[in-house]
Amino acid sequence: MSWPTISRKPSGDGTRATYHESDCPMDMRIKKLLFVTKFEELGYDALETLLSLRKAFLEHIVFLYVIERDKVAMQRGVGFKRDEAIRQKEAANIRFIDWAERLFVQGMEVGVYIQIGSLAAEVAKAVQKEEADLVVIGRSQKSTLEQFYSGSTVTELIRRLSVPVLVYKPAPELPFAMGKPFDRPLLATDWSPASMRAVDFLINMKPLIQEVRVVHVVDQGSIEGSSAMQAQKARKDAKQRLEEVCARFESAGIPARSHVYVGDPKEEIEKALRECQATLSVLGSSAKTNWVERVIGSTPRHIAEKSFFPTLLIPPERRSNGG
Repeated sequence: MSWPTISRKPSGDGTRATYHESDCPMDMRIKKLLFVTKFEELGYDALETLLSLRKAFLEHIVFLYVIERDKVAMQRGVGFKRDEAIRQKEAANIRFIDWAERLFVQGMEVGVYIQIGSLAAEVAKAVQKEEADLVVIGRSQKSTLEQFYSGSTVTELIRRLSVPVLVYKPAPELPFAMGKPFDRPLLATDWSPASMRAVDFLINMKPLIQEVRVVHVVDQGSIEGSSAMQAQKARKDAKQRLEEVCARFESAGIPARSHVYVGDPKEEIEKALRECQATLSVLGSSAKTNWVERVIGSTPRHIAEKSFFPTLLIPPERRSNGG
């Protein structure tokens, strides 16, 4: 079930890209953003901090509000609270009309979906229908127990989607991370294809970035029992690979610095974010199933759901059916 869609072509030129489209990877441009909100955790103030993406081709924002069926189901399986669903739809539509009018004035194109169903499924449908380039969602509200049995929303989205997901969480306790999330991103790389794809994404964000920090965490367990010389070699090898990544950023005109940490990746990435005063964590994600992630865990998912920092998850490139 869908609700009326609001759409209007921009009435003005607005702020557009400040460099040539040929300067960035074609499949990583952000022209259309899907903003998924429940209003409480992501309001218009959060959206405003993302409008700087207009400097990197953003021209269209699609709003999505999902009324999760299990949240409006009656007790003991009696049925569906239709009146409550209608009330939520009407309230969401009023909010979106106000937001859309503000964006129209700035020359943006806007669309709206208000759906009933599963959050991950409705996001995936909207991404496919609208051909969105980036999904923005708030932090998951599921408890640890709920995530173990029903899975993480972030995990499910990454499994379903081929576009980046920004888990956005304005953090007043981190004043240096407020307002301009792409100012000082920190890329935590494990050398996976998704991590290297994240480099292309950030290069595409060049007009917004002051500096990139590139971090690799050497797992403590991988060097335990090794000699000091072997441990030093592991660090040196990681540093060399990081410098190669930094060279890619530098050649694109983006200042970059590298750092090697040793320990648990979940803890060390959080430490690096604070020490570097980063404004955004960027990680490549895997397409692991919910069950695998529940059993062995996932560093990207942990950072996305537990860290105070906004987290951008870059999925691996999907192969075509014939690939």
